[in-house]
Amino acid sequence: MADDVLFELLHMEMTISIFQPDQSESKRSSISKLEQIGFCTGYRLVERLTKDWPRFKDELDTMKFICKEFWSCIYKKQIDNLRTNHQGVYVLQDNRFRFLTQLSQSKQYIEATPKYLAFTCGVVRGALSNLGITCIVTAEVFSPPTCKFQVQVQRI
Repeated sequence: MADDVLFELLHMEMTISIFQPDQSESKRSSISKLEQIGFCTGYRLVERLTKDWPRFKDELDTMKFICKEFWSCIYKKQIDNLRTNHQGVYVLQDNRFRFLTQLSQSKQYIEATPKYLAFTCGVVRGALSNLGITCIVTAEVFSPPTCKFQVQVQRI
């Protein structure tokens, strides 16, 4: 329980300090900085989590691991829904995303949600990168606290 509160406070302070109103950086570069911090975090965290796991058979098994084990480790719950088109696009839906539960359900706050989702997009992208999957991760929110993370695998 205390770990959960500390993690939320750390995320909140990190977001606030990067989005200082007096900084000359643009909103886009601040989001990019948060996403990069998340990437490094996810890259290192998945390395620890998978040290005793056998290799994943395919991309779908890797995504299932992210939705169940990895998400549970970070957010203390599994992803609510995983969808795929079997062509490299996966949609992970969390109906009560932890960093959006404190936001109002009003539409006026939807434009502020990208800064609360950038870190998590980076975490997912970093974890998948360490597992050998190059991808682009984006997030969208229609009504807080529900959000969808879209993972688009980059085929080389």
